Amino acid sequence: MTYSQAICYLESFINYEKIASYPYKSSLKLERFRDYLSRIGNPQRHLRCINVAGTKGKGSTCAFIAYILNRSGFKAGLYTSPHLSDFRERIRILPVPLQNKRVDTFAASTPPGINLQANRRIDFEGMISKRELSGLISSLRPSIDKYNKKSRLGALSFFEVYTAVAFCYFKDKKVDFAVLETGLGGRLDATNTVEPLVSVITSISYEHTQKLGNTLAQIAAEKAGIIKAVQGGLPVISAPQVKEVLAVIKKKCVDVNASLFSVGKDIKFRQIKSRAEIKGLLGTYKGIKLNLSGRHQLINAASAVGAVESLKLRGFKIPPESIKSGLKNTLWPGRCEAVSEDPLVVLDGAQNIASMKALKAALGENFPYRRLILVLGVSKDKDIAGICREVSGAADEVITTQSKNPRAYPAKKLAAYFRGKKAVPVTGVREAAKLALRIAQKDDLIVFTGSLFVVGEAREFFKRGING
Repeated sequence: MTYSQAICYLESFINYEKIASYPYKSSLKLERFRDYLSRIGNPQRHLRCINVAGTKGKGSTCAFIAYILNRSGFKAGLYTSPHLSDFRERIRILPVPLQNKRVDTFAASTPPGINLQANRRIDFEGMISKRELSGLISSLRPSIDKYNKKSRLGALSFFEVYTAVAFCYFKDKKVDFAVLETGLGGRLDATNTVEPLVSVITSISYEHTQKLGNTLAQIAAEKAGIIKAVQGGLPVISAPQVKEVLAVIKKKCVDVNASLFSVGKDIKFRQIKSRAEIKGLLGTYKGIKLNLSGRHQLINAASAVGAVESLKLRGFKIPPESIKSGLKNTLWPGRCEAVSEDPLVVLDGAQNIASMKALKAALGENFPYRRLILVLGVSKDKDIAGICREVSGAADEVITTQSKNPRAYPAKKLAAYFRGKKAVPVTGVREAAKLALRIAQKDDLIVFTGSLFVVGEAREFFKRGING
């Protein structure tokens, strides 16, 4: 099977990332995926897993954890979603040592006030190779096809198939740890078939209300589904949460005899000028320099520290200097990532109101600019009115656009949400980028946001070059 054939096969499965509306509980059947995994020898049972769910910061927290483990000398597997440009971004094993890895840059110098990540041309380190991905899919295809023909629980989805690939890959490569980001929700997610060493719940806010529930408590119940009874008790690390969310998480921990440690209470942090300090469960880490911009990333970093410290409690050696080094060197493309200096262009996959608030704060703290040119594209199932209200006042110019994903909300309809402010609709991220570059003046900042799919297409545009 060639790589192209493997991708075509993957794309033949139903992909809920491309569908705006579907029956959540009847579509995502955890028992189906468990049943399939049992047919291929339960590869997930051979893995030491850290499972991460939440609304904001899941991917960043996963990356922080994986890089800390990597700097501690462990072979760290990382499974995240969605991808920005390449399917292979989702399945990675961080290379060791990272110190010898060359990183290309977008520009020759770093503008004042922009952190190290901001001027790097970052690709996803340690991606599964095309040959390895093709080989795994080829070897799994007979069992997948056989299962789908006979299954009384329905056919496997794209995410389930790809998660099985990740489990098998990490098992074959004998990773020391597998850091897993849940897809949608948590309770019914394919990654929830593992028995984790630690579970992490990042900040929870309103998202996918048609599927997860109309209240924060309902959404939290779905996310907290990754908290389960395990031998010896499961340590759970939670980012700061609103009262009703924290109540759900606490109850779930009590029900399954899990130990809850909360950032802000048990794990504390503070910003000291350009550095940070995190007081964890086992130690205090001073003079921390983060590669990722924004106060919200410090919260994610604190959650990651709590997670790796819980591994130390189980006897794994994770030196304090590795924690600091891992946080400093974490790369996570598409999150407050600067991809051009003249003009300054930043990409961030903020997809809901809470994420937009965090983005606005991060821009003000880290990126100097005179005018903000906003390029916004969102998915149909998001709080479109709320997102537009949140960013409208911060933007001097607005360009609405849409990604190639079928879930993308039409640019023209999106522009209509900006009442009292002119918004120019442009179909296609590439075309929107060209318009933004034409109208940008000296010291202006262009920001692409609203959807990781938009960010991925914008990133490819700037990576290839304006005329590429």
